[in-house]
Amino acid sequence: MVPSKPNVHKQTVAPLPLSQLQGVASPLSPIKLAPFTQWIKNGTPWIWFNAGAVAICLLMVLGLLGLIAVKGAAHFWPKAIISLVYEVPGKDSQSLLGEVQAKETISRKRLEESGVNVDDHPQEFFQRWQLKVGNRDVTGLDFIWVVDEFTQQKQYPENAVLIERREWGNFYGFIEQIIQDGKPLEMAESEFFKQLQPLLVRANQLQKKIHKIEVGQMGAINYQLEQLRLKSKRLQLEHRQTPQALAEIAQQQQQLEKQYLLLHDQLALLAAQAERDQVKVKTVSGNSKTLSLAKVVAIYQPNTFSLWQKIHFYAAKLVELVSEQPREANTEGGIFPAIFGTVVMVLLMSILVTPFGVITAVYLHEYAKQGLITRIVRISVNNLAGVPSIVYGVFGLGFFVYFLGGSIDQLFYPEASPAPVFGTPGLLWASLTLALLTVPVVIVSTEEGLSRIPKSLREGSLALGATQFETLCRVVLPMASSAMMTGLILAIARAAGEVAPLMLVGVVKLAPSLPVDFNAPFIHLDRKLMHLGFHIYDVGFQSPNVEAARPLVYATAFLLVSIIAVLNLSAVILRNRLREKYKNLEN
Repeated sequence: MVPSKPNVHKQTVAPLPLSQLQGVASPLSPIKLAPFTQWIKNGTPWIWFNAGAVAICLLMVLGLLGLIAVKGAAHFWPKAIISLVYEVPGKDSQSLLGEVQAKETISRKRLEESGVNVDDHPQEFFQRWQLKVGNRDVTGLDFIWVVDEFTQQKQYPENAVLIERREWGNFYGFIEQIIQDGKPLEMAESEFFKQLQPLLVRANQLQKKIHKIEVGQMGAINYQLEQLRLKSKRLQLEHRQTPQALAEIAQQQQQLEKQYLLLHDQLALLAAQAERDQVKVKTVSGNSKTLSLAKVVAIYQPNTFSLWQKIHFYAAKLVELVSEQPREANTEGGIFPAIFGTVVMVLLMSILVTPFGVITAVYLHEYAKQGLITRIVRISVNNLAGVPSIVYGVFGLGFFVYFLGGSIDQLFYPEASPAPVFGTPGLLWASLTLALLTVPVVIVSTEEGLSRIPKSLREGSLALGATQFETLCRVVLPMASSAMMTGLILAIARAAGEVAPLMLVGVVKLAPSLPVDFNAPFIHLDRKLMHLGFHIYDVGFQSPNVEAARPLVYATAFLLVSIIAVLNLSAVILRNRLREKYKNLEN
């Protein structure tokens, strides 16, 4: 008997509800990532990382500009004049009078290493001041460091004066007498400063007249005499020295020499009038000195200034900085020639670099056959953007100055030989060197703008009967104008701050005259010029009085950044207007 199989019943599994199935992972469905991993993969942290890096860079730039602005602008705020007695243990005491320029904390060990006995002072750190005492022609020092713990009898005398001189820097002291025509004026001591101001105004007005005659009228006569001399020599070289021509030149020379003698007599009279008034002052140590008001720029009593007077003094110093000529090896006075030279050179560079850069980019993109040679040219242009600027300076000196300038002198100015005209560094060669330095930037930017213009616009213009040149001038170039302006902005930003190549091709420490004046041809491209970048280098590293020049370095640096910002902002505004004008056409 065969045993029967057990009755096995199939069990059917009831389907799970939909709400429960949603939590079950299917082998075909994507694996759900953890929230942090998904946040990493979607790129959100990298966006925040880039934004943070940009913010940090922006804060660093703003911080640097703020530091430069504060260090430079704070220098012009009037400081009180302090009088004190400085007694260092083991040394003779000395009376000092001046302005506190800086303060710092110094360690006890450093003072001991400098030979100062500090046994009577138990503290570990000391406070010391940098005092500007001036009177360099009397004491030989412009600045001195004093330790606060060794100072006594600190006072701020109201009758202390700061005399700003044309030579030898500031003088700090007290007025003793006012001398007029060799005779002292009788008045109370409290009236000295008030009576001195109108006399100082008179002396400064006479100095302005003297400067106007020397630089303006006598300078123009010297320029005309030099032109007549060159004209006579040119006639001699060309064998055209006729008696009539020589007589005409001699007559003109006589007239100019008569005018020069009259101006010379007038100049001597003004100089004698300017030397009429003098002031006798004494230092805090009791030494007396007589100063001619003709050698004085201004006299102040800073300890009596009200807030409004301080603001007026500050504004006057800022105006002087941007409008006056430099003094005292560029450490005093203004920097107007450097500002003028920088702006003129950048503008001339922009005029030169824009057409060359645009024409090159148009040829490469619109006319040149795209092949191996074109690719080599583009690679070369890109490589030129990375060449050190001093290399461009050496090239500009060799090619522009010596070769091109020397050839121009031989062809057009043989009468000036052996003195060079264009065969020497000058404004033209400096601008051309900077144009050569920045032309790759303009080429690349313009070509990128041309590549963004749809090909259909060119084809549509040609289909309507326009020639390729008309299409280029009326459609392509207007639409690419914003890209051209972008290249120009980048070129200005780089060129305005360059210094190394300019030292070889035209920039000098102190230019005797501006490249623009009222003598024909009015714009003298052969003249040398001053530049803010080189001025910063010269004042900061080549000045005989570095401590006095340091605030001017900050002020000049801030001014250079401001000029670059203004030039760039003007170009940006023009670019945005062009972009809005052709925006609809691009769409």
